[in-house]
Amino acid sequence: MGKPASSSLIRVGVLGAGGRMGAAIIAAVAADPRLRLAGAVERAGHTAVGSALPGGLSVCTNSSALAHNCDVFIDFTAPGALAGNLDSACLGNCALVVGTTGLTAADHAAIDRAARHIAVLQAANTALGVTLLAALVEQAAARLGADWDIEIAELHHRDKRDAPSGTALLLGDAAARGRGVRLADVEATGDRNRARRSGEIGFASLRGGSAAGDHSVLLLGDGERIELTHRAESRDIFARGAVGAAAWLAGRPPGRYTMAQVLGF
Repeated sequence: MGKPASSSLIRVGVLGAGGRMGAAIIAAVAADPRLRLAGAVERAGHTAVGSALPGGLSVCTNSSALAHNCDVFIDFTAPGALAGNLDSACLGNCALVVGTTGLTAADHAAIDRAARHIAVLQAANTALGVTLLAALVEQAAARLGADWDIEIAELHHRDKRDAPSGTALLLGDAAARGRGVRLADVEATGDRNRARRSGEIGFASLRGGSAAGDHSVLLLGDGERIELTHRAESRDIFARGAVGAAAWLAGRPPGRYTMAQVLGF
């Protein structure tokens, strides 16, 4: 069973405290009256280790020890850190929100195994608007025929490594579900030196500057098109969404959860 949340404040641990998202999440936790920051973790050798946190805490390197004092972890680290973070959360019977992107099939299998023991919410994007956008994309794709082409374009800052972004793939999955197909069977990424094939879902990735994340889904018919777009103006929207997900997840029974469930979709 999942660890019951504290009767007063929900105790939150932040994994990846030294990153830009980690800093935004720590600030969001501190600003949320439902939550209390129990600690934060960064990898050994990172310059953030030992730095001060709200409440007289400091950034540590031991996620296993912290898990025993938390109701829920929020993880925005890197795919390579996921296995260790899952182990720590399971050992401490601590729920886990995973916002890390660029995950592989093996990573998702590891999340599935952990979800037998703890509550895990994995989301490629924790913004409220993106969750709503995915629902709209699925509905639109379900109602338009295969003669409508679907293209997904995304723009992120120059340092983002994975492409297409996790959010773009989330939107592609939504479109594929609407059409009753598997994204793996219809996705087209990178340059296509050929004509567009009927039913494909295409992706285009742009990188540059400090863009927090823009995503557009284009549904293109003969003589008309529909464009559904979400633009992130600040990382704070992802932090607020992750914090809201953590508050919702704490104390829930083991299983795998989604942002759509958090928002009641």
